[in-house]
Amino acid sequence: MKPRINHPLGRTLAAMLLAAMFAAADWPQFRGPGGQGHVADKGYPLDWSETENVTWKTAIEGLGWSSPVVQGNQIWLTTAADENHSLRAVCIDRTSGKIVHDVEVFHKDEPGKIHSKNSHASPTPVLEADRVYVHFGAHGTACLSTDGRVIWRNDELKYNHRHGPAGSPVVYRDLLIISCDGTDVQFVVALDKHTGKIRWKTSREGKMAYSTPLIVNVQGHDELISTGADQAMAYEPLTGKEIWRVRYDGYSEVPRPVVSHGLVFLCTGYDTPGLYAVRLGGKGDVTDTHVVWTMKKGAPLNPSPVAIDDMLFMVNDKGIATCVEAETGKEIWQERIGGNFSASPVYADGRIYFLNEEGRTTVVAPERTYRQLATNQVDGRTLASPAFVDGVIFLRTDTHLYRIEERK
Repeated sequence: MKPRINHPLGRTLAAMLLAAMFAAADWPQFRGPGGQGHVADKGYPLDWSETENVTWKTAIEGLGWSSPVVQGNQIWLTTAADENHSLRAVCIDRTSGKIVHDVEVFHKDEPGKIHSKNSHASPTPVLEADRVYVHFGAHGTACLSTDGRVIWRNDELKYNHRHGPAGSPVVYRDLLIISCDGTDVQFVVALDKHTGKIRWKTSREGKMAYSTPLIVNVQGHDELISTGADQAMAYEPLTGKEIWRVRYDGYSEVPRPVVSHGLVFLCTGYDTPGLYAVRLGGKGDVTDTHVVWTMKKGAPLNPSPVAIDDMLFMVNDKGIATCVEAETGKEIWQERIGGNFSASPVYADGRIYFLNEEGRTTVVAPERTYRQLATNQVDGRTLASPAFVDGVIFLRTDTHLYRIEERK
């Protein structure tokens, strides 16, 4: 870990982001309302198992690692069924657990090979009003109505994602924005969310990457931050014009950026994972001017970090959890919690929930001394990040979706 510059911008941006995070009760996108893995409400269970605090458990055909998204009484997720030929959007009734809609969005005669840890349905949908936006990487992007009708399809985003689709889309005003970084071409694209037509497309150089962009407000203007191979960029979300970039060494980035204390935290990917804390507000190449600190030890390849108060918490793919000071990068504690990790942690009800790939959730107190509160086990593989809404955890395995809550 190497502190470089200690120059925070103050608390205004962090306060604005937290207010946005805590404004909504639904879970409409990857990592929740603000895209940062924070939940405002309380009442979430501390303990569960296959026989405790499970209200329902619904089998999902096929395989998908998209997170469940929740709005009103609907839960949406995607899956690849029929030996990956049928790419589907599935809606589950939040109360009963019954499947309401099961729509084939795309059919692929040759879906292609993917990484053994991935699926052909890994990007998380986005919910907004009466629309559901689903993305299957180069296989296609689509918009459905919440009553299960396909509004539009777009299969023009051609790139070789090699290990399969992963990065999720984000909605900004009337745009659906997606990072598309393949082994052949790399670009960020904005689709008209009403028609699916391309509104802007900005090319960049590098290798494959699999991250989900983040919209942040910096000094009164919005920026779209997208991590790619060997560099991360901020763009004007309405035009795709580049604002700033930071250079590093890495590719196949998966974690979503996280913002706190005027800093954006970026994971640098393979082969040697690292984490950069970059001061917001820059222009052009900010590598030599705005990198506040960097770290290598304990940096994740797949799970996104979570920022809480003046601390940043993360777990790497091998199950080592780390807490550092957000403004300086100084390590506070580091503990092995066990298992392999892909899902991103969630901060809810004053606790951090870390879900590993083997069905076990470790619940930890967000404190400056490591304190484990509980461990909970379900059956199956668990690479999808869970959703937290109104005291309920929606947890997806390779075969089922669970509704987990305190049983009164």
